[in-house]
Amino acid sequence: MLPVPGGRIWYRAQGDGGTPLVILHGGPGATHEYLEPLRALSDERPVIFYDQLGGGRSDRPADETLWTMDRFVEELDLLIGHLGLDVFHLLGSSWGSTLAVLYAQQKGQSRIASMVLSGPCLSAEVWAKDAREMVKRLPAKERDAIIDCEARGDFSSPSYAEAMDLFYHRHLCRMREWPECLTRSLGNMGADVYRVMWGPSEFTVNGNMKGMDLTSFLGLLRVPTLYTCGEFDEATSRSVRHFADLTPGSKAIVFLGASHSHHLEKEDEYIASIRSFLRSAD
Repeated sequence: MLPVPGGRIWYRAQGDGGTPLVILHGGPGATHEYLEPLRALSDERPVIFYDQLGGGRSDRPADETLWTMDRFVEELDLLIGHLGLDVFHLLGSSWGSTLAVLYAQQKGQSRIASMVLSGPCLSAEVWAKDAREMVKRLPAKERDAIIDCEARGDFSSPSYAEAMDLFYHRHLCRMREWPECLTRSLGNMGADVYRVMWGPSEFTVNGNMKGMDLTSFLGLLRVPTLYTCGEFDEATSRSVRHFADLTPGSKAIVFLGASHSHHLEKEDEYIASIRSFLRSAD
């Protein structure tokens, strides 16, 4: 456990050898658990997992003023300093990609060996717009339920829950049986962090991340950067390729048949791609 502003965070480092890889989970408010398959990379380098404050095994303070993007950047910097990392790779999943790019923007790029941005959220407006387009393509019953409940602010309706279940099985994880690490992560999520920073749902962005847009900084990135997404990802391949086009020398991989959880749906392909990229950037 590491003391940070507001409480203590849980972390684990495993493996040795090459340049360390720091894993940044999504949410905001999720946990490291759904990314546990990335432990496979620890046969070549230290892999560092941690739960951001407010979720998982970390402390869950009631002070909602803690849930800001800048505080999470400081938290990450404290972890990196505590571990004495002079150079490291960053892998950010979903909101974790936001955090990775914010870290590069606020703390500099000199120590970052590379960045992997998986299912990236780099513009709140783009993410919400893409999500609304996905809703339009749902069957009429589920589409209308989401639109109606969102308009009324009724996020507890059974019809809304059923519609969201279909949405998530199309765009969050398309596996018939969701992996235990994913269900465990969702069960340990810090809902208050998500609500304060993002909002009450995927499609209603009224938290303090509203207006977040890092696209203007992407042209200033000078570290090797790999973008990944699934064919049916909430982070659409169109948007991800656009981010990659803005990022000098970057590369984008789209995993066919997969969604936001492409690291689980196409685990072997994903691990092999990340392993190859990290080796090239060491």
